[in-house]
Amino acid sequence: MASTPAGDDPAGDDALFVLTAVLLTPAQFPSVLGDDYPEACAALGLEPYPGGYGMLLGQDGNGSRWTVVVDDVSLVAVAIASWDCGMEYDLSPDERSVITALPGWPLALVVAAPRLPAPHDPPTAPGEPPPLTPPDTGTWGPAQRRLGADEIALQWESWRKHLDATPSDAVGTGGAGGAAGAGHPGVRRVLAELRGYLEEPPPLGRVRSRFAPDGARMLRADGPGWSLVARTDDVAFVLLDDEPRGVLPVGRGPRLPGLLAGLDAIAVRPA
Repeated sequence: MASTPAGDDPAGDDALFVLTAVLLTPAQFPSVLGDDYPEACAALGLEPYPGGYGMLLGQDGNGSRWTVVVDDVSLVAVAIASWDCGMEYDLSPDERSVITALPGWPLALVVAAPRLPAPHDPPTAPGEPPPLTPPDTGTWGPAQRRLGADEIALQWESWRKHLDATPSDAVGTGGAGGAAGAGHPGVRRVLAELRGYLEEPPPLGRVRSRFAPDGARMLRADGPGWSLVARTDDVAFVLLDDEPRGVLPVGRGPRLPGLLAGLDAIAVRPA
């Protein structure tokens, strides 16, 4: 993503050279931070404001990492859309929209601002919270499980073709095996918890829905120890903390369509 400066002088100590920006809203948040919107906000020490936030990740004039949180979600969304289209956009939010500036980055970045020292955490005074750091994705766990589900959603067609070409019931990314579908005990637990979501709404952002081709919707749902990716007109995939790097498909069957339709009805959607 293109870098863009915020402030008049990117080399000034008080200016922020923005390297990237992300949305933190009920419908769209970095899932690596949590299973739902309140959990993602808690990872940053923020209140789960329903209107959401924008996060600017950058460096100050000394090269220190900073995460600036703003409430001007529309401005950040326009900037992200512009960068995705290869266009320049000077993301300089009004100071009145700034909620807080947090030391460190909550997400891993491999870029750095030009003409500045290498990214490093700023010093913090005794008793202050430590700088933000990205969740550990080096070993299998909740963060990596959620990232895996994100990747399946982005590469749905590839995963779907792989499933069609795989004779076994389980589709592995490096470790899983055994029966999948509704016969797998972990999958049965996930489906039961999802049906519970229809009876008692889960935390905000626990179920999210976005556009998919042919009038369908792409669903992302999470819970304690599991993630689900599904298309409302197709199958679903389940990832479990208990099955490292495993992806378990759930066939269409007679009950899945109704469950997915119900989840889509309660899901939050991008504005």
